[in-house]
Amino acid sequence: MKKFNVGVIGATGMVGQRFLLLLENHPWFNVTVLAASSYSAGKKYKDALRRWHMSAPMPEKYADMTVYDAAADKEKIASSADFCFCAVNMKKDEIKELEYAYAKLECPIVSNNSAHRFTPDVPMVIPEINAGHIEVIGAQRKRLGTKRGFIAVKSNCSLQSYVPLLHPLKKFGIKSAAVTTYQAISGAGKTFETMPEIIDNIIPYIGGEEEKSEREPLKIWGKVEGGEIVPASGPAITAQCLRVPVSDGHTAAVFVNFENKPSKEQILEAWADFAGEPQKLNLPSAPEHFIHYFEEDNRPQAKLDRMVENGMAVCAGRLREDNVFDYKFIGLSHNTLRGAAGGAVLLAELLAAKGYFD
Repeated sequence: MKKFNVGVIGATGMVGQRFLLLLENHPWFNVTVLAASSYSAGKKYKDALRRWHMSAPMPEKYADMTVYDAAADKEKIASSADFCFCAVNMKKDEIKELEYAYAKLECPIVSNNSAHRFTPDVPMVIPEINAGHIEVIGAQRKRLGTKRGFIAVKSNCSLQSYVPLLHPLKKFGIKSAAVTTYQAISGAGKTFETMPEIIDNIIPYIGGEEEKSEREPLKIWGKVEGGEIVPASGPAITAQCLRVPVSDGHTAAVFVNFENKPSKEQILEAWADFAGEPQKLNLPSAPEHFIHYFEEDNRPQAKLDRMVENGMAVCAGRLREDNVFDYKFIGLSHNTLRGAAGGAVLLAELLAAKGYFD
């Protein structure tokens, strides 16, 4: 695989910092340009940071790179990279326009943002589940009038803790599912130092999260028809999303009803055997085993298990029959790795392997 020059737009934020750690020694992607808000523009990266949020130290290779203004310096940024990751903190309409502008400058965007998740010809991809949706990029390029430029997005971080566990079970006919997510503070770009109100507390509301958790799976399970992705009509999912005092790792309590109720052994076999396009292509960031099941009653735990397979696997446990639903189980994913920057890097690897950056 040839090397690609990469930009990170939103490089000073928590997800942007995670991108830089993941890309520090990436075999395919070389970071050549950093961008952020006008506040950071013109500064060296080490001086533009308000705070370095990661537990690992800031890579020295980025310290003296000049940070560009993501809005004002688009032409310079687009000409310096084969594609860009985008993880900015702006209003949704502003993000939409910014990402369109880069795409029209023939700079593909792999986005961590939610702004384009329901744009019909923008693929929203969990690479193990709906890799085929990237074929809609051809129709998107036609609409935008571009040859190389396009936008591809990853799904919301909360989905990673339960959708990958439901997906292999769709062959049994999922009728409905109920999920409660217990979401880490890093999902809000916070640490315990910057979110003291979460200590000894649970906050039972995360703005917009429940709608995303219920709607986004249907687009992921949809079909490409007529140059757009038509969402699936079901299964019905109801969600509640809580913010909990955990640094990293989203946990989900999942309840599910089936048309054809499988045995527990059939469910475990479906999880153990499941692999997707990233595993077949042996992509650099792909976990060897996408789903890990824990037999212990008290697992998976965020603190113990969020870093399974470098934080790119999805963990499950406590599978058992229920007296209202057919089954219930627990899911866990690392929200800034599999759920954010890592999922976007894996998506970029898929796009690179399929020739979309050529």
